[in-house]
Amino acid sequence: MAIRTIVKEGDSVLQTKARPVEQFDAKLAQLIDDMIETLKQSGGVGLAAPQIGILRRVFIMDIDDHIIEAVNPEIVKTSGVQRDLEGCLSCPNRWGYVTRPKYVVLRAYNRHGEQYELSLKELGARCACHENDHLDGQLFTALVEEYVRPEDLQ
Repeated sequence: MAIRTIVKEGDSVLQTKARPVEQFDAKLAQLIDDMIETLKQSGGVGLAAPQIGILRRVFIMDIDDHIIEAVNPEIVKTSGVQRDLEGCLSCPNRWGYVTRPKYVVLRAYNRHGEQYELSLKELGARCACHENDHLDGQLFTALVEEYVRPEDLQ
């Protein structure tokens, strides 16, 4: 496993739509393992492949100390509304309030090509939407309703 460099805001890769994964192989498994290691080192909650410069539809999340691997993910159902503070590993020291669904159903594949559906709420729902946006070339900054200064987070 390797810790990858996280791409920062301003890099065009973060504005580019990622391509679907077509092969579920050792290369994909290595990518996911590297993403997990990178996420753990960063202290973040989620990481999408474009954030490490890889334009493939893959993201991971660490929700309640459980790693969720999502390959070719789709948000197939949403309900409710939540407004909460978000940040992003690709946008250091930028925080803002974003409105997202309170509940989502995520349909995706794992690293072995097995499809699953997962119901997520609150932080999990927000993170899944945030990371899925990365796969479509959109940063959370496009959705921020109100920015918060880092010094006000203390």
